[in-house]
Amino acid sequence: MKKVVLYIAVSLMATSCAFSTKTSAGEGGGEVTGVRGTALGEPTPYGMVLVDRGSMKMGPNEDDSTWNIKANPNGMSVESFWMDETEITNAKYKQFVLWVRDSIIRERLADPAYGGDEEFKIEEDKEGNPITPHLNWKKPIPWRNPSEDEQRAIASVYRYNPISGVWELDPTQMNYRYEIYNLTDAAKRKNRLDPATRVYNTDVPVSNEMPMISKDTAYINDNGDIVRETVTRRLTGNYDFLNTYIVNVYPDTTAWINDFDNAYNEPYTRMYFSHPGYADYPVVGVSWEQANAFANWRTDYLRRSIGKQGAYIEPYRLPTEAEWEFAARVGKEANKYPWEGDFPISDSGCFYANLKPGDGNYIKDGNLITSKVGTYDPNDFGLYDMAGNVSEWTSTAYTESIDRLTNDINPEYRYNAAKEDPYKAKRKIVRGGSWKDIAHNVRADLRMWEYQNEQRSYIGFRCVRTQVGFAKGRKKK
Repeated sequence: MKKVVLYIAVSLMATSCAFSTKTSAGEGGGEVTGVRGTALGEPTPYGMVLVDRGSMKMGPNEDDSTWNIKANPNGMSVESFWMDETEITNAKYKQFVLWVRDSIIRERLADPAYGGDEEFKIEEDKEGNPITPHLNWKKPIPWRNPSEDEQRAIASVYRYNPISGVWELDPTQMNYRYEIYNLTDAAKRKNRLDPATRVYNTDVPVSNEMPMISKDTAYINDNGDIVRETVTRRLTGNYDFLNTYIVNVYPDTTAWINDFDNAYNEPYTRMYFSHPGYADYPVVGVSWEQANAFANWRTDYLRRSIGKQGAYIEPYRLPTEAEWEFAARVGKEANKYPWEGDFPISDSGCFYANLKPGDGNYIKDGNLITSKVGTYDPNDFGLYDMAGNVSEWTSTAYTESIDRLTNDINPEYRYNAAKEDPYKAKRKIVRGGSWKDIAHNVRADLRMWEYQNEQRSYIGFRCVRTQVGFAKGRKKK
């Protein structure tokens, strides 16, 4: 947590997407020659694989009477994107949790109630002018030899466990606040501030009344509870497209018990996320909402390290369902799995994925629960565990009619469910199947869903980032 990640420093030197300031619009000797910015090739993001743009037909390509599956493939195309070569691990997610912990401690170290060291929070520039307050991450937390006030601030995020007799991190305080600008809604003509630009046909009378919009907001009440609200009102300005979220980011370690009745899974509850032996295993017990919070933090973490050029970095995000399926099937419509063939095992008896090989037999493939990421061979795009190990969240909302609602270019269906929406509206698509699933359920051409706030011992995630530029990625074999 204390060390600087090397790849960020490399990105700082290698990344540039800004317009060149050396080119004048008046140059060219009277001829239109164009204005070109100076851009270097985007470096490979740490731990990611580039999936080249391509097209294929999504969904099963043949009927399967055994499982009552009807072939209904839909053609689509997706843009190039970077994808994590493995699922997000406990170690990587723990870095997020500890960052949240440290941000809370820094806030309290700057609070007058804890001694009020203003160096932990910068509110003025060098000239003494007020600026947007932000935490000073260059100021180290005094872990050793803290003063009495500093010790209270540090200890405030921990709690005493009377059963184990040790102090441990207080999961209830690990709340991460972030904001997302909804560019999609802001760009729609029906939401434009200027009534004259809301429709193409200017002969049609245009109402000057501002359109209605809905935005998400959140705050923490006096009891320390997160309160989420969806506000619906008349559009007043661009800030109405800025959504605020506060998410408790600590994974649900009790999922191992709650997902399986009458099973002794308490050791996983105690150890899976906390024990160093599981550091390189996929994080589980993370909801769709928490996965999105991680992606936002990961984006900000990189952008802050790069500086001003960070504004041009495409954000990390969850993959769309179409991106996930294209990547898993390596763009081949004939593939039901990330590998060729219809079976999860090779002719020599080696398993291609971590799944449930038989009735009650989880260990035939060498694992009882999850496996360390990258244990099995990658697919032809260089992506590991696109079948089995853990199911993976996508950004795509689930509805029975999704195939009729999405476009065939970068298809995506999003629905930001309000708190008061029926639970059915809060379903999100998960893909790939998990360590507890039989071979049929880890197929890459089938979709499943889960509620966006559910935390399961068999669902994790990985991130993607739209590729900037036109560099080629890995070649298909």
